[in-house]
Amino acid sequence: MKKKDIDWQNLGFSYIQTDQRYVSNFKDGAWDEGVLTSDANVVINECAGVLQYCQACFEGLKAYTTEDGKIVTFRPDLNAQRMVDSAARLVMPEFPVERFVDAVTQVVKANAEYVPPYGSGATLYLRPYMFGSSAVIGVKPADEFQFRLFATPVGPYFKGGAKPITIRVCDFDRAAPHGTGHIKAGLNYAMSLYAIMDAHNQGFDENMYLDAATHTKVEETGGANFIFVTKDNKVVTPKSDSILPSITRRSLMHVAKEYLGLEVEEREVCFDEVKDFAECGLCGTAAVISPVGKIDDHGKEILLPSGMEEMGPITKKLYDTLTGIQMGKIEAPKGWIHVIE
Repeated sequence: MKKKDIDWQNLGFSYIQTDQRYVSNFKDGAWDEGVLTSDANVVINECAGVLQYCQACFEGLKAYTTEDGKIVTFRPDLNAQRMVDSAARLVMPEFPVERFVDAVTQVVKANAEYVPPYGSGATLYLRPYMFGSSAVIGVKPADEFQFRLFATPVGPYFKGGAKPITIRVCDFDRAAPHGTGHIKAGLNYAMSLYAIMDAHNQGFDENMYLDAATHTKVEETGGANFIFVTKDNKVVTPKSDSILPSITRRSLMHVAKEYLGLEVEEREVCFDEVKDFAECGLCGTAAVISPVGKIDDHGKEILLPSGMEEMGPITKKLYDTLTGIQMGKIEAPKGWIHVIE
């Protein structure tokens, strides 16, 4: 297939408008059939629920070209189910899992010329989202909604390789107990913007959020879950009801146990024990794993033994194995790879 005339090797991680996107509207208690459209603009009432009370959720996943030339997506059913969970918490209608996966398939097929070639390091990023579209002036849920899904080609998150980053322990809270930290709501990310810009202004790459109740346990960053490796090579991830259930993190834990034969553990992680870990990384769709080399705790530095030069050895094995599965180099568990026919 002929591809668009794009400099794939030098793509950034930013929006590029593609040809088609999917739109479906919920009205009178039901979703319509949904259509592909070339119109990238969203037209809504000035009093729409999303504008007044931030009634919105979203997802993020990617389409890849594998080593054998197929176009695939990675575990889209899990993104679909997470959106169902997000919608329920925000009093929004469920967009069925099978329709979500079908919308992914339609959008990728319609924009196949934008799927970067194998070996370029680039991917086609997919952004499904849902919002309250009807007018709401009192504090209550909207009664009409719109589900949309667009695609944009993006370059590799790390140009020139993944270099360890420096993060700080953040004084702001990301999510409250019994709040919305476990869903992918736009409001969570709006609340994190001030904190991440403040971190950047202070010379740090990211924030480490601790639990809001006690500020003693590790939760996540503004957009990624933590993954730790102990000195005896056990893979540990924090457990909390206010952490977003990352699909990448869940996949990495499976890879660690089933592919690499490592012991894995999901549990509460006290900040006091972070200094004793051998490796640390941030995991998510965009970068898969961002290695962490240094953590600043209000001027006191925690230097991970893996260092600031490259990924730690276990983190690197996890990264290579999962990306190998995604790119078709390594056989995937059943149901992980959705081929776009």
